[in-house]
Amino acid sequence: MALETLISSILLWFGIYSIIALSLNIEYGYGGIPNFGKALAVLIGAFTAGAIVNRILISAFSIKGDTITQASGFMKSVVDEVIAANPAFGIGLLLFSLALAGLVGAAIGGLFILPSAKLESDYLAITLLAIAEIMFMIAYNNTALVGGYYGAPVPDVLAFVSGSVREWVFVGLILFFALITYLFLERALNSPYGRLLRAMREDAVALQFSGKDIMWVRIKTLAFSSAVASMAGVLYSYYAGNVIGIVNLFARVNWTFYPFLMVLLGGISNNRGVLAGVMSFVVIWRLLDGYKHEIASLLNLPFDVNWLQYIIFGVLMIVILYYRPEGLIKEKPIETEPLKDLRSKRSEKA
Repeated sequence: MALETLISSILLWFGIYSIIALSLNIEYGYGGIPNFGKALAVLIGAFTAGAIVNRILISAFSIKGDTITQASGFMKSVVDEVIAANPAFGIGLLLFSLALAGLVGAAIGGLFILPSAKLESDYLAITLLAIAEIMFMIAYNNTALVGGYYGAPVPDVLAFVSGSVREWVFVGLILFFALITYLFLERALNSPYGRLLRAMREDAVALQFSGKDIMWVRIKTLAFSSAVASMAGVLYSYYAGNVIGIVNLFARVNWTFYPFLMVLLGGISNNRGVLAGVMSFVVIWRLLDGYKHEIASLLNLPFDVNWLQYIIFGVLMIVILYYRPEGLIKEKPIETEPLKDLRSKRSEKA
């Protein structure tokens, strides 16, 4: 693998997974909600781009086609020409898709947990996983929604950028949105809302006795985090150029297990730790994927080399849970303004 390709791949996946892992940190790290159905939130973003935005464009440009896949292909050719001539249209389309995915993700995320919001954590995790799998199978096998296993092409929002430069521009765009997500969540979670989520994680019963509705807090938390994660689905779909690109990845592993591993590796309830976990994971993952055949021949592995990364990351998860449950960076108290003022006064006295 060429060095340039390796670096762009690492930066791309760092940006995508940063958004997903940060959204999972809201649920699991701060709120203690074990959302094993995280893949659904990412897929909502992809399906928003392929099923909703595509249909809006097909209708706007009066495109005909026997199936959504065929009509999307015709629409892509037309819209790409428009974007190439008018870059503002492409940027506007991306921003519109992100906003729409956030709204759809929030709505479905809230409904997603509604049947199970009162369950204990173990049962809640399994229920969320089951609901996500059911929704995924319905969408994947229903060709009328977004092409099913055929997928649906989406417009190239950077059609005005040609050649290899497009790769780096898209990587920069994804990293920009990842940075915005990080800064926004740092602000949102270092607040009374963040303290509320931590209190729910530590002792939901005590929080309930203080007058808080645990079910409503969980619903709002899933809606909020799903809105964030769905934007990662939009970004990756537009990067890949086809909704099927996000589905072909082993959904439960890539969009649920890996984000959990990143959060645990970096440290729960700690956004900086999560970013450290994401970068550590992505570097190892891309190196394993890029040089797996060389590793297989060097170690003379007795099994298919494609399973190597799953074995390594599975073992890594066990090691983290057993030896380093706090992650790379330990959880710190929420830096509220009164706490900052108190510390500054103490330092002045000292």
